[in-house]
Amino acid sequence: MPPKRKGRAAMEPAEGDAAPPPPPRRSKSSGPNKGKKGGAACSGSVGRWPPIKPKKDLQINRLKGTHLLTVPNFFTSAEAKAFVDIAESMGFTHQGSLGPLKGEAYRDNDRISVTDPLLAQTIWESGIKRIFEDISISGKAAISLNPNIRFYRYTEGQRFGRHIDESVDLGDGSRTQYTLLVYLSGKGSAKDSSGQALVGGETVFYDHRGGVVAEVAPVQGMALLHLHGAKCMLHEARVVKKNIKYVLRSDVVFA
Repeated sequence: MPPKRKGRAAMEPAEGDAAPPPPPRRSKSSGPNKGKKGGAACSGSVGRWPPIKPKKDLQINRLKGTHLLTVPNFFTSAEAKAFVDIAESMGFTHQGSLGPLKGEAYRDNDRISVTDPLLAQTIWESGIKRIFEDISISGKAAISLNPNIRFYRYTEGQRFGRHIDESVDLGDGSRTQYTLLVYLSGKGSAKDSSGQALVGGETVFYDHRGGVVAEVAPVQGMALLHLHGAKCMLHEARVVKKNIKYVLRSDVVFA
């Protein structure tokens, strides 16, 4: 069970805590099953991660050039479900914020954070590395995933308001430049057939005028990659209306 942390919710680097100006009005969330308050952080190989098969011939959908990409079937349904089962066995804790009126994006979800270089390398080698072979930023190339792996759980009524994801300096000239999300539940999951499909929870991206650039509905096993830092698009995770949304999160590191 991850340790408890008291007081103000922990704010992670590259987590997307920066609320945009002007701050949107905070809405009240009534999500059930909040779990314990505070952040959850674990180090080392935690849990028994499922084997991840290398993926060949991945389909890359460019929703906004190299700024926003989706990759269907990055995880198999079995891999996604195994991650959910392991995360639930570890135990989530609630992650909140002080809200836009205090300069923070509205946030209401549950999370786990682990530091596991081996898991990050396995996910990187399974297909993300090939996606970034031809993408460079200021002459720097993608070299790995951030070993800080996070799992998010959004129960009914929970959401993450409009925000940007910040870039993080990891030292030795390396810096995170892209957010990686892998949806562990959503359309295509085993629950679909039993009428327990996820409703809501879309990830929505906006341009500088507030117009919708893309609306991405969670599909089990699909990866979403978007540029973060100075050129990060404003985005949000819409409220989950039915059932539970699970997401694996990391960041692509350039050097």
